[in-house]
Amino acid sequence: MRILLTANASYAPPKGGSTRGNLLWLAHLARKGHVCRVICPTDGADAPEATVTNEDGIEVRSVRNLSLRTAVLREAIAGFQPDWVLVSSEDVSHTLLRAAFAAAPDRLVYLAHTPQWYPFGPASWHPDREASELVRRCRAVVAIGRTTANYIAEYGHAKATVIHPPMYGEPPWPRFGNFEAGYLLMINPCVVKGIRVFLELARRLPEYEFAGLAGWGTTPRDRERMAALPNVRVLDTVRGIDEVLAKARLLLMPSLWYEGFGLIAMESMLRGLPVIASDAGGLVEAKRGTGYVIPVRPIERFESSFDEMRMPRPVEVPQDTQPWEDAVRRLLGDRAEYDAECERSRTAAVEFVSRLDVGEMEALLLTLTRGEAPVAAAPAPKVDLSKLSPAQRELLMKRLKGKQG
Repeated sequence: MRILLTANASYAPPKGGSTRGNLLWLAHLARKGHVCRVICPTDGADAPEATVTNEDGIEVRSVRNLSLRTAVLREAIAGFQPDWVLVSSEDVSHTLLRAAFAAAPDRLVYLAHTPQWYPFGPASWHPDREASELVRRCRAVVAIGRTTANYIAEYGHAKATVIHPPMYGEPPWPRFGNFEAGYLLMINPCVVKGIRVFLELARRLPEYEFAGLAGWGTTPRDRERMAALPNVRVLDTVRGIDEVLAKARLLLMPSLWYEGFGLIAMESMLRGLPVIASDAGGLVEAKRGTGYVIPVRPIERFESSFDEMRMPRPVEVPQDTQPWEDAVRRLLGDRAEYDAECERSRTAAVEFVSRLDVGEMEALLLTLTRGEAPVAAAPAPKVDLSKLSPAQRELLMKRLKGKQG
């Protein structure tokens, strides 16, 4: 097969969990002899355009301002003639989805990672009825978890196939978790991820050391707020996540927006680290029934302006930090409780990851047939027979008899 993937996210270098997951699927397809290409934007407005072939044999073409130059995508589809065009949800304005549909309406597969990028549902940053219809007309929709599949069914009125990207490496996984020393760690501290809860915990618990690993949402203001507290360290990007997890006591995930899954929660649990998480979307699914899931008031509104990270500015919602403080004190005040949660977390994560199959994406594509997905017909209008004239009723009965014959 020939596979072309497009997303409005950098793939050279790759950034973010969705990008990593997509590349794993493509790498497996390439190993199986399928020809894979990626059309994506450059890593920043000033980054040079380039076409490179990565270590897995995947051709990655980086285009400056791709969302404004969708003709490039349409031409690439026309030239490559892929069997399947994978459109990843990192396409907040849905321009790539529209361009791909215009070029290959019978060969689209929608990869639904982050609910904020979907064109439908209460979490969407850019609801779009027309784009929602295009998602429904894809040959398949792939969700990374049961939570997102249910969300897609409820708000997108489309059936999704659940395929979780097997992005956790191979066993044995190292075992971390130190009851007596280490950071209380947060990944990607920013407003939507719950930095307000993180900072308030640091103020209330000065006896512990906190660390925030800056990510795609961390603004200069977020860095200043963390650096202003004496027991908080600001960490920058690392080569591998184990460099940070190895120095952590536990992971804090006070996310305030609808999470698609919670990849870092699963990565931490695999390494025996306790995770205290909010009940935001797929985080509950990622926790796999382990303890320390805390209800939060989700962010529901965003301003029309953008922050320094080119993200819509969220309108913060006051949170009750007391349950988070109680959870930390319980875990770090009782060695037996800490060890038990470490073991519960690792056991649940290993069980989940051991069932993942990198070949599921290939298997799905091999079962699909080309052609636009059927669009559900609108319900027929109800007819009040009492309001028909005798002549209209007679004509209606003749037509019905004709259909039955």
